[in-house]
Amino acid sequence: MMPPLIAPRVVIRASRFLTGLSVLTLAGALCHAAGEPEPLWAYGFLTPPAPGDKATPQGAPAPRGLRPNQDAAEQTKLRHVEGSSQAFSLVDIRDAVNAIDWFPEEHPPMPAVVAHGPAAGVGNTARACAACHLSNGKGRPENAPVSGLPVAYFLRQLQDFRSDTRHSADPRKPNPITMVALAKAMSEDEMKAAAEYFGAIRWTPWIRVVETDLVPKTKISGNLFIATETARTEPIAGRIIEVPENEEQAETLRNPHSGFVAYVPVGSLKKGENLVKTGGMSIVDGAIMPGKTIACITCHGPDLMGLADIPGIAGHSPSYMARQIYDLQQGARKGLSSPLMQPVVANLTGDDIVAIVAYVASLTPTPAPAVAGK
Repeated sequence: MMPPLIAPRVVIRASRFLTGLSVLTLAGALCHAAGEPEPLWAYGFLTPPAPGDKATPQGAPAPRGLRPNQDAAEQTKLRHVEGSSQAFSLVDIRDAVNAIDWFPEEHPPMPAVVAHGPAAGVGNTARACAACHLSNGKGRPENAPVSGLPVAYFLRQLQDFRSDTRHSADPRKPNPITMVALAKAMSEDEMKAAAEYFGAIRWTPWIRVVETDLVPKTKISGNLFIATETARTEPIAGRIIEVPENEEQAETLRNPHSGFVAYVPVGSLKKGENLVKTGGMSIVDGAIMPGKTIACITCHGPDLMGLADIPGIAGHSPSYMARQIYDLQQGARKGLSSPLMQPVVANLTGDDIVAIVAYVASLTPTPAPAVAGK
């Protein structure tokens, strides 16, 4: 379930700033973006798509049971993670129709659609929300963070998927295809239950950002980068490489406490801070020169934790955020809020995108307000 970066309620507020950026027309946005190469790292690919390439839809979850090519005792052995009283086998963990929950005490009761998928789901739509986005909604770089999203905003995204107005700029990315099918299988009540469940879970730190010139060598598994060594020996080359802090915890055990590290180019945080806070303004010979975009804090709030039904983005996956910016530039996202965001991202280069999402990912989400009497 992949959120956009802005919401319709900010039309009036955003329009005041957009009038000063009339050069960023929608047509200009799409023309400009056409000259920018795809940030392949954000989509989990190494080479650009070839003409006619299409995504291979994610298959229906495999039937629960043993895999014939693996040791049966190893698959049925109960596993544990630090801080949890729960125990699950690999058979349990792989079951995408019955999502595991290592820390049930940390969130509200899990609705049936989150734990098991839509009641009307069959085939690919018989898939639990928590199987991909985890029980706490933190998500992973190859999909989306969904915890802490405003309910109205969350519902708009499901409606965009249902109406086929939300897709990926890279035709090989399978997740949006799955989300379209799931949204069409969900009832209105199930959508509301999922939105309220994930919306009640506060976003907390999940990404560790490291500026570096070198990154570990990696492999790609399911559009997710996995480090194959601990040493940093490969030039980062203008990319962001986001990998699990601990492959076994994140991949094998699906531990929602085990986050990710994002390696970003040296200097990207400082550049990103300027773009996020001022839109890229500069001072030349004592004169303030306008930037190329609108400051993110204008709509997402001074702490980037969101305003009203505008989502928070602080501390979110840089891979995910970069995909959304590029999808908007390419016109792959045509939902209700897309016309607002497209001119905002129009003039952003690939380096700008890297800088913005690196800085936003590096921010520590602010704690929830204290509740009287607690």
